[in-house]
Amino acid sequence: MTTNQADRRKAVVFPKAQKALMQLGEHILLASKRRGYTQTLLSERTGLSRLTIRRITKGDPGVSIGHYAAILNVVGLVEDLALVAKDDELGRKLQDIKAMGGRK
Repeated sequence: MTTNQADRRKAVVFPKAQKALMQLGEHILLASKRRGYTQTLLSERTGLSRLTIRRITKGDPGVSIGHYAAILNVVGLVEDLALVAKDDELGRKLQDIKAMGGRK
């Protein structure tokens, strides 16, 4: 069995999610620039290739979330990951409706 990248299953990423990843990549790029961090420096501090770093800054969905976290850690923003889905407004509303037995 071949284990090269072409044989791996790729996640289906819908346009809304792709847009969010692209925004994340742009935010990472801007944070890096503000700090004066080059791709070479990010590569040295994370152990990632410069190609992977470029893919992250473009919001590539094929890059592991762990790699995104590594870059966020270097720029001092890794804690922001804990904020993702923190306030699940829809989920709380659904939970409340269920708790009320479906009554309004």
